[in-house]
Amino acid sequence: MAENDGPVDPTSAAPPPDLTEITIDEVRAAHKLLSGVARMTAMEGSRHLSQLVGTPVHLKCENLQRTGSFKVRGAYVRIAGLGPEQRAAGVVAASAGNHAQGVALAASLLGVRSTVFMPSGAPLPKVAATREYGAEVRLHGQVVDETLRAAQEYARETGAVFIHPFDHRDVVAGQGTVGLEILEQCPEVRTIVVGIGGGGLAAGIAVAVKALRPDVRVVGVQAEGAAAYPPSLAAGRPVVLESMATMADGIKVGRPGEVPFKIIGDLVDEVRTVSEDELSSALLLCLERAKLVVEPAGASSVAALLSQPGTFEGPVVAVLSGGNVDPLLMQRVLRHGMAAAGRYLSLRLRLTDRPGALATLLGVLSVVDANVLDVSHVRTDPRLGLTEAEVELHLETKGPEHCAELEAALREAGYTIIT
Repeated sequence: MAENDGPVDPTSAAPPPDLTEITIDEVRAAHKLLSGVARMTAMEGSRHLSQLVGTPVHLKCENLQRTGSFKVRGAYVRIAGLGPEQRAAGVVAASAGNHAQGVALAASLLGVRSTVFMPSGAPLPKVAATREYGAEVRLHGQVVDETLRAAQEYARETGAVFIHPFDHRDVVAGQGTVGLEILEQCPEVRTIVVGIGGGGLAAGIAVAVKALRPDVRVVGVQAEGAAAYPPSLAAGRPVVLESMATMADGIKVGRPGEVPFKIIGDLVDEVRTVSEDELSSALLLCLERAKLVVEPAGASSVAALLSQPGTFEGPVVAVLSGGNVDPLLMQRVLRHGMAAAGRYLSLRLRLTDRPGALATLLGVLSVVDANVLDVSHVRTDPRLGLTEAEVELHLETKGPEHCAELEAALREAGYTIIT
């Protein structure tokens, strides 16, 4: 995408969406259709989050769903609703991960040919998984917007049916089956917290839950750097973000879908935003405390609980929407989460360049019980004096108080910490 281009409107090349009301009967029909296809994923209690929030908290583990996310629900319902001629033409989708795998599996189960366009930089494990589920994968473009345009062009040229990740009533009805399961597994629920990208999952859950339990509060969550819903709701129509920046690729959507936008405006009680630090801390918490591998977007609901723990009426169900995270991204996010939690500290300082100076510095760190992970020693930077050296340290620490104690000990020993 050219540097000055804004995000592409994903509905620009599609026919007008059907905005008639989606009913609970449609969600129930989708639930019946998905029997034997989508798993009823586990509902796990979290003692740590319950103590933090001050009320029982349960985790709806869609990260353990087939293909690693809720996306297979909506994709299957959408493709199952195609007529014989449409099925014969095949389906096409554009995605960097979860939707790609959901469409690939759903199409294979239904005997429909699928083509999935993915960005050329998509993580190799996601590309491989999409192929293994039966799709023909075509790598195109550097960003999802370019990939989306290629998929839509392919649909126009071949007659293949474009399967939208969130802006179709069948997709929303399929995702709404998560809401039915929540009410069955936790009938006493008072608040459901769910991440929002384009809005299909939150809209589907809201349709199901509000029809059966209008007293249950539904709270949507977006990443601060990709929050299209707050300005869209304020404007009364979907608006396009000019730029986005977040680690949570699964909810990094620049424009709400027409179908979910109307539902979320009518039925979702609140949309909150969370920071990158809160997302990474939530992912770390899920891994350490719940023993669950969750991607950043999937942990957005937990990030909201960490952000404002005393503001949720319980029992609370937090939806973990996906667990497809690239190992390299996981490594970076975990390091970020440890830093946000005060358990990982990077700092630079200057010392006199003489024999034994580094050993003396490490001795100070040993006294305050800091674990040194990495040391970078620089002597040739032109900013340094003739007798100076600069050291960059990566340390494992025990929390914010330990970080403060460590920095105080270094300053007391005469070291200058460079910020």
